[in-house]
Amino acid sequence: MIRKVVFYSGRVQGVGFRYTTANLAKRFEVAGYVQNLDDGRVRLDVQGARDQVDGLLVAVAETMARNITAADATDYPPAPTVGDPNDPDAFGIRH
Repeated sequence: MIRKVVFYSGRVQGVGFRYTTANLAKRFEVAGYVQNLDDGRVRLDVQGARDQVDGLLVAVAETMARNITAADATDYPPAPTVGDPNDPDAFGIRH
């Protein structure tokens, strides 16, 4: 299992970015959350099998390409607080 934290910049707030990402996450066995930040960026914290995490990141990049100007990703060790990728409700939206 891997975990990635991605900070998206651009026109990523007020355009349905979080809801789109949460809907895309339903297609993959991943856990985590997506959250608006006060500085205008969006944070995506996601973990699961490498192919599942990478699949979600590609789907977000393709679906929201017009809105994203930068995506800064960092690898982290998996964390139990992020959730279990086998739980269908393990991915959510934070406010």
